[in-house]
Amino acid sequence: MSARISTRMSAGAATRPWVKKMAGAVHIAALVTPVGQLGLVEEDGAIIKVIWGAEDRGPRTALLNKALRQLADYFDGKLERFDLPLRVAGSDFQRAVCDAMLAIPFGETLTYGDIAQQVGASAQAVGNACGANPIPVIIPCHRVLGASSLGGFSGDGGVETKVALLRHEGAAGLLI
Repeated sequence: MSARISTRMSAGAATRPWVKKMAGAVHIAALVTPVGQLGLVEEDGAIIKVIWGAEDRGPRTALLNKALRQLADYFDGKLERFDLPLRVAGSDFQRAVCDAMLAIPFGETLTYGDIAQQVGASAQAVGNACGANPIPVIIPCHRVLGASSLGGFSGDGGVETKVALLRHEGAAGLLI
């Protein structure tokens, strides 16, 4: 199944911190992974954020249980593509970049310039959108590289975490 980003956003989402953007009940479930403890945030039937170091909050929903299983399977080498409802609170451009990242196959990479051509923007704008990705690992911003470097990574551990994720996927032969 090809995942797409939902365009539904809470009112005023662009002007307030992410916690205040949430209109419905918010649930967080955490899993210890090789790149740290990851908290998956669900609101209104969609995963909306991954937070490094987060703890469980609220009851675990069926969606969070499914997401945790998929995340564990990903790190166990049993899953290459997540099948979860996702929602990115952001501009149409941000969602287009997230959709482009979701289309990058496991173990493969693209450059910021490659995605820029797909979405009709500059590589720098794509880099900024990748850095603002609220659902790293599941929306694989780690698969996007600079033209002559690894580029950045906004998750805990920065580029070292990006390298670990690329190695996990077998994409390490490129620059690493």
